[in-house]
Amino acid sequence: MYGSNAEDILTGLTIHARGWRSAVCKPDPPAFLGCAPTDVPFTLIQQKRWATGLLETLFSKSNPFIANLQFRQCLAYIWILSWDLRSKPELCYAVLPAYCIITNSHFLPKVDESTLLIPAALFAIYNLHSLLEHHNIGLSFRTWWNNQRIGRIISTTAWFCGVLNVIMKLSGLSETVFEVTQKDQPSTPGEDNNKGASQFTFNESPILVPATTLLFVHLAAMVKALSDLNHGRHELRIGELICNVWMLLCFLPFLKGLFRKGKYGIPSSTICTSVALAAVFVHLCKRVSIA
Repeated sequence: MYGSNAEDILTGLTIHARGWRSAVCKPDPPAFLGCAPTDVPFTLIQQKRWATGLLETLFSKSNPFIANLQFRQCLAYIWILSWDLRSKPELCYAVLPAYCIITNSHFLPKVDESTLLIPAALFAIYNLHSLLEHHNIGLSFRTWWNNQRIGRIISTTAWFCGVLNVIMKLSGLSETVFEVTQKDQPSTPGEDNNKGASQFTFNESPILVPATTLLFVHLAAMVKALSDLNHGRHELRIGELICNVWMLLCFLPFLKGLFRKGKYGIPSSTICTSVALAAVFVHLCKRVSIA
């Protein structure tokens, strides 16, 4: 009917194109509450569905470029509909530190160069500003950190797969499918709603493969960096190593999942697939460095 998995944004775009204006409705207490998935795989599947639907709308006949929208409305819709396109460059930047460590190259200034202060200052300013924004609206440091790491995880898994879905649809190779996600219903009074909420759960969904592969790639880079240090190769790229550690911290739930069992552990099929892909990446990196 809609031609998109994100029917809500397409409905809003159509209404705005007919001249209707938006208004903020924020009653106290909140009136519009619903259920959301708490398991990581279902959350990622929902994010993938949203990413697929938004990009479908961007390339549909109802896209904001040809809709009868005000200029600022058009810019707002373009920003929203294209947010998952950042997954490709973000994935490239995510593997770049590991690639540089494995190939003995660098994309950041060396530790003895004063220009290293520029990316270091940008990194510190961005994160401090983001932390301050969370603090100003009453959110904790833990919430800020959870948002940081889940942002990296969603971008390299759900949004990445969503873009691939749209590419395959536009190429005529397949059609997108509306995937229904399991939602948690409100609990009864006295029941612990947050029980297990801080635990990452996993299943055999292919959507977890990119993040698990990225984890193994950075682990391989960390082993390479420690090996170089042990063998007296002191020309250590401190910037790339910090980025490597930062990515490992962001994907720490996946690292813990390697050693856990049941729904809190990463399935062996996902681990084997990710190890194989990471091994291919490391091999290609070594071929590049030799060449």
